Amino acid sequence: MFTIVKKVNLSHDVHWLEVDAPYIARKARPGQFVILRVGGMGERIPLTIADNDPDAGTITLVFQEVGKSTMIMGGLKQGDNLDDVVGPLGLPSHIEKLGLVVCVGGGIGIAPIHPVARGYKEAGNNVISILGARSKELLIMEDEMVKASTEVKVCTDDGSYGQKGFVTNVLEDLIKEGSPIALVVAIGPVPMMQAVSKLTKPYGIKTVVSLNPIMVDGTGMCGACRVTVGGEVKFACVDGPDFNGHEVDFGELRLRQRMYLSEERDAIETLTYMSE
Repeated sequence: MFTIVKKVNLSHDVHWLEVDAPYIARKARPGQFVILRVGGMGERIPLTIADNDPDAGTITLVFQEVGKSTMIMGGLKQGDNLDDVVGPLGLPSHIEKLGLVVCVGGGIGIAPIHPVARGYKEAGNNVISILGARSKELLIMEDEMVKASTEVKVCTDDGSYGQKGFVTNVLEDLIKEGSPIALVVAIGPVPMMQAVSKLTKPYGIKTVVSLNPIMVDGTGMCGACRVTVGGEVKFACVDGPDFNGHEVDFGELRLRQRMYLSEERDAIETLTYMSE
């Protein structure tokens, strides 16, 4: 059992869990993830490790309630247990000293971009982080990102906080100002990562995205997380989750992410009915 030692509700459906997992906390590196399970017959859920504390033996997981399993997780309290937490999985992000690195986090993607930004800053880079949310109330982990970055720029769709607009607007401003960007790392909704990659490609700016497709075992055996990158089939769990954003087939990825929408809706309806 993996005990939840702290829970914070970041918004009405986004939650922060600190979980007792000493081995994972010691081994985790930026960009890696875990696969967890709630309940004996629960779905296996991949979540990127948002933070880890080797001394305390804890890992931080941030998630949004989007389906039955994450809705059940959202109802857990401090002191409750997760049945399984397997990890760290995936290849760590390749972090080196490059110069100016721009880390773009959209929505819940701010959580997984956090350890990556911190890693690049600790490696001696100038890290500008661009954080995007639909509104001020939905912006998460701003304080943590300020500590992990050299500079933070915030934008919201509705203009309720920071610059009004999208992360691509802020990134385009940096590019047009002539900022010597060595690397862009983008994590968030698939349309956002696609838009960032499309923006940077004509400028020849290396762009890395972190993909989180449907996963089952996390070891490359099931093939559920396959994606096409550079015309080749890759498995996000063992070949990623980081990939060259200019080579990802985002159209195929978006279709695969929608494969089980009807089943997801049925599961939510069943859960809602049972809770009434």
